[in-house]
Amino acid sequence: MKEKISKYIQQLSEEGALHFSLIDPDKISNLDKLDSLARKLYEAGTSAFLIGGTLGVSKDKLDNVLEILSDIKIPKIIFPSNINLISEKADAILFLSLLNSDDIYYVIGAQVVAAPLIKKLGIEVLPTGYLIIGYGGTAGHIGRARIIPFDNNDLALSYALAAEFMGMKFLYLEAGSGSPEPVKPEMVSVIRRFANLTIIVGGGIRTQETAIKLVEAGAHIIVTGNIIEDNPEKAIKIIESIRNYRRV
Repeated sequence: MKEKISKYIQQLSEEGALHFSLIDPDKISNLDKLDSLARKLYEAGTSAFLIGGTLGVSKDKLDNVLEILSDIKIPKIIFPSNINLISEKADAILFLSLLNSDDIYYVIGAQVVAAPLIKKLGIEVLPTGYLIIGYGGTAGHIGRARIIPFDNNDLALSYALAAEFMGMKFLYLEAGSGSPEPVKPEMVSVIRRFANLTIIVGGGIRTQETAIKLVEAGAHIIVTGNIIEDNPEKAIKIIESIRNYRRV
């Protein structure tokens, strides 16, 4: 746990925003084509792969995806929904605390169970406050989140500051898989202005314009997931737009 991936993210984010490709092992319809798709995402400029999903993901499925991605020279980071999604094949894991959950299990319980195993396996941890915003989707339902409205910037900022003061380094603003709209740029802007955290934004990001507005508002990392499976060419255009914006 030498913070190799954390330093990699920090160094790249100094140049501008990054893109992470979210791969849900349960939603990939054809694993035989995953290597080709992943290489296209890498060539377009995605900076890391997030691997995980809320429902239906076993460790075997997780390991299969990690093995397919192993030869691509960018980090493979686990995006866990529960303690079953831990693998020594990954470079790092988002060590998530679902801060706006009403269930203590998702705030700290699962983390207590997972921590000794992560330590034993030597997986780098990325300490992350996780907030469900607006729509929430399956993650919000399963995580029993008290969902923060899309336009309640003050509440989101209060959670962000709490995450920072508790020593977390990352903040993941999650609108939910398949959300009809993304987290609003205004919320990102307020958090970026007042909190010292690496801001990750995911859920409902389907266009280049949406991604760039979030980047301009201060997001450090943009995550896209469903669109990678549904419309790979559109996903590649989003990645390229973020990469080109970073180079300006």
